[in-house]
Order: sequence, then structure tokens, then C-alpha cells
Amino acid sequence: MNKERKLIIAGNWKMNKTVAEALILAQGLKRELREVKEVDVVICPPFTALESVSKEMLDSNIRLGAQNMSENNFGAFTGEIAAGMLRELSVRYVILGHSERRQYQKESDELISKKAQAAHAASLKPIVCVGETLDERESGQTEKVVETQVRGSLAGLTKDQMEESVLAYEPVWAIGTGKTATSQQAQDVHAFIRKLLVSMFDETTARRVRIQYGGSVKAQNARELMGQKDIDGALVGGASLDIRSFGDIIKNSI
Repeated sequence: MNKERKLIIAGNWKMNKTVAEALILAQGLKRELREVKEVDVVICPPFTALESVSKEMLDSNIRLGAQNMSENNFGAFTGEIAAGMLRELSVRYVILGHSERRQYQKESDELISKKAQAAHAASLKPIVCVGETLDERESGQTEKVVETQVRGSLAGLTKDQMEESVLAYEPVWAIGTGKTATSQQAQDVHAFIRKLLVSMFDETTARRVRIQYGGSVKAQNARELMGQKDIDGALVGGASLDIRSFGDIIKNSI
């Protein structure tokens, strides 16, 4: 598949896998994907497994990501993890503003923007998530909601930082539900986001930023989704916990 931007497919393991289980999954993915060069592959285990998985991945083509981080660099923030702590474990990417954190931890666009800036200060690449709920889509508010999230979550980033960031459009109604936006629905929102980036930064920056789709991505729909002009990869949840499923999504995207 000839794309202007290199595809990036990330697996978000969420709150799954003990350290032992994470190592088995990581080792299997390393074998399954050892020949893949056309796609940037990222796996995001839970914090407890990052160190072990990091060592396992040192000689592989798979990059390591974290599922969240603090906007603060150190201090009295019980239960938080700083960007520098992640860098120490060879983490390259960090998911920020996932819909579950927006929903359950009430994370705001302003907070996500601070986290994105802290990530860049530590040379981490943020994967910034945006997306609307089913109610918002059905009431015709998709573009309004997505624009508010994109503008707020990326506020304060320079053009260079934006180019080193990844965006993930995840319609909340399609996460873990088995429902998937049609490839055209997904493409329409991705194209809308890229136009927003033109207005916020410039044409060149917008053209270089990779925008992933997240929401019940499967091997069966991967090729059609990745074939869309403005879809540059996927943020995969449940299917990334299975070696064959995740591997097939990646191989079907090429």
C-alpha cells in the first residue's frame, strides 16, 4: 500500500496482562512481526510490565508505548508516573487523552495539552486521542466535539512538536462495542481533523501528521480502513491482546 505517511499501528493493552503474561504476548508478537518493516508497530502494556517488555523488545522492530503519564516531572503526586521515568525504560510513545480517561478520570483538553507538552519535553511522542460519543454523533455534533478536543488538547505545541505527535480518532461509540465507523465515516472525520491542523499550524505540518483510527479495528476491516487517504494507522484495543489477531491487522494493512 503506497501511503504518503508511514502507517503506525499501536496496541493498547489497557488493564490486562500480568508481567508473565505480558512477556509471553510480547515474545509472540516479536516472532510474528519480525519481518514487518512497512508499518511502525507500537505496543502499550500496563506500567507494571513496561520494564520486562522493554528488555524483551530491545532487539526488535516493535516500539514501546505507555498508556498514560503525568503532566508533572516529579514531586508529591501519589500514583502518578513521570515522562522521565518512562524514558528510562526505552518508552518512545505515550497515549494521552484516551476516551476512557476522559470519561472515568474526567481528563480535560487543557490537562491533555499539558501532558503533551511534558511528553515532548522528555522526547516522547504523544498519541493524542479525540472522539465523540454516540449521543454527540446522533445529534450532529461530531465536528464540533472533535474540533474542541483537537484545538484544546494540542494547544501550545509548536509545528515541530506537532509533526512528532500522532493523533488517534476514536469514536467512543465504536470502542469495544463491535461497532465500527464505516471507512467513509472514519475518512470524513480524519479529513476534517487534517483541515483543522492546517488552520492551527500549516499545510506542511498537517500533511506530515499521522492520524490513527481507533474503534473495533479487526483484520477483516483493516485493509479498507488503512486504504483511506487520511487514515494513517490504527489504535487497537482488545484485538492487540491476541498475537494472531494483532498480527493479521498489521499484515492486512500493508
